Amino acid sequence: MRPQPGDLLRVDGRASVQFGGDRALTFRVVSVGAEVTHTGWIWLTGYVLDRRGTATAKREIFVQLAGLRRAREPLPRDQSWVPANSVQASISVGARGRAGR
Repeated sequence: MRPQPGDLLRVDGRASVQFGGDRALTFRVVSVGAEVTHTGWIWLTGYVLDRRGTATAKREIFVQLAGLRRAREPLPRDQSWVPANSVQASISVGARGRAGR
């Protein structure tokens, strides 16, 4: 599977050991790296989503294509439940860029 922007993925230990066990995440792809990498591996940029589908962090991840799986869509958000500052908080948390760049 080659991910496309907009895809929702479950990233776990099958994609990279760094996401094994309780470090697995649900990831919404924003862009797919075009640079040549190790065979079968790819850079993805996107957002880590919580159980409600709210973005909690922007990240770039390096993963094995063969280990990627599509995730189920998160539960629809109940706008009366989401705190007013949740959007601001989800934008302010994030990675500063790829290591070594």
